[in-house]
Amino acid sequence: MPDDLLERLDAQARANRETRSGFLQRLAEREMESADRHRRDEIERLLDAIGTVDLGVGGAARLIREDRESH
Repeated sequence: MPDDLLERLDAQARANRETRSGFLQRLAEREMESADRHRRDEIERLLDAIGTVDLGVGGAARLIREDRESH
């Protein structure tokens, strides 16, 4: 990691009254939570685009049974 970036990290960590490690941990956790939130939002968007699926009488159980019997 470049020295100037480490200096900026250390300065920000000091300003926040935390260690460099604590500051980096907090940033990493926030980034991962944001990525998880983005994935959930994308899944919800895709599910909304698909809409409701009519599986007919018997639903999923019937489809699974038919698939098993076809092998």
